[in-house]
Amino acid sequence: MLTIGELASYAGVTVRAVRHYHAKGLLPEPERDHSGYRRYGADAVVELIRIRTLAEAGVPLARVRELLRAGEEEFAAAVAEIDRRLRAEIRERQRHRARIARLAAGDSLALPPEVVEFLDRLRALGVDERIVRVERDGWIPLAAHAPERVPEWMARKREQIADPRFIGFYRTLGQALDRADDDPRLAGLADELAAYLTGMAEERGEDYIDDAEIEPPLVRVMDTLAFDTMPSARRLIELLRQRGWTGWTKVGRVDRGAAGPRGNSAKTRSSARTGARQERELGGKGVR
Repeated sequence: MLTIGELASYAGVTVRAVRHYHAKGLLPEPERDHSGYRRYGADAVVELIRIRTLAEAGVPLARVRELLRAGEEEFAAAVAEIDRRLRAEIRERQRHRARIARLAAGDSLALPPEVVEFLDRLRALGVDERIVRVERDGWIPLAAHAPERVPEWMARKREQIADPRFIGFYRTLGQALDRADDDPRLAGLADELAAYLTGMAEERGEDYIDDAEIEPPLVRVMDTLAFDTMPSARRLIELLRQRGWTGWTKVGRVDRGAAGPRGNSAKTRSSARTGARQERELGGKGVR
């Protein structure tokens, strides 16, 4: 025969828990012996272990009481249902673990694997980390807004980074980051960027420069993200516009109107006003 302390020890609970189960009517209290102590038999150990196991599995004590009084078939069915619930909880916790692990995974937290691979490739090619960050920040809203188009856009990006001139384009942008707005070397960088874009347009066609078909509101978001990261790029884009190109997320030729260099036609003046308004809305243009 066992004392309450021995019973608790064998079953892996505290004496306080045993008394709690007595109070809840889960475990019958034995009669006291001639010395005034309660003595428990082996059956009490088995019953207490059943109670503890069900309670630890999250079964409410009221339900534990019902199960202890149930027949073998009902008890077995209930245990099977508890097992199914626990397996579902385990799967959910595994998903939580995977999400928690991704918090330390950097870019892959918010981006598809193919985009993460592209960003890593840029780093391996020596592209300035600030440029990579601008790319990453731009891809986050893109992937969230149109995930079905990511494979299409990434196919284009993979084609571009296979061209050494394109990587040179990124490196030129990286040089611009450390230039003050009045640094005369920005003009030379703008020359390089304009030459790259002009060469691509002549070789591959105007449509090759930008055929991503990104919606204007998303363009504005991505432009803002870029200029917040690279303030000096605003001046670079002003210089680039003087060389015939405009845009950051969406790149294109500057529309100089149909009336020649002076632009004194109504159409030219209207285009100029429209362009100025768009620049104010976008907070400046750039090249992506």
